[in-house]
Amino acid sequence: MIGVLVTFSQTEKFDRSTVAKIADDLRGPFEGMAGLRFKSFMLDEDGMQARNFYVWDDEEKGRSFFTEELVDKVAGIYGAPPKIEYLDIVGFVDNSGT
Repeated sequence: MIGVLVTFSQTEKFDRSTVAKIADDLRGPFEGMAGLRFKSFMLDEDGMQARNFYVWDDEEKGRSFFTEELVDKVAGIYGAPPKIEYLDIVGFVDNSGT
């Protein structure tokens, strides 16, 4: 299992409603995506960074998803280039089924 944290930073605050609309518009392709266990769209407390967090069942799928083409596309959507961090998930708690 691998986690991927994608961070978009800019000098002005992200508009919360804009980020919420991006999340709503883009959620469809991720629903039922093979290998993707979890994805969240987030905004940090001061609104300066938008973050997306992914949990992939397979490291290869997680890494191969972030092509140069995709990175360019999301940079245009968010108005800022993403910083992509790959994280080794060593433990996971999922309470969604309870």
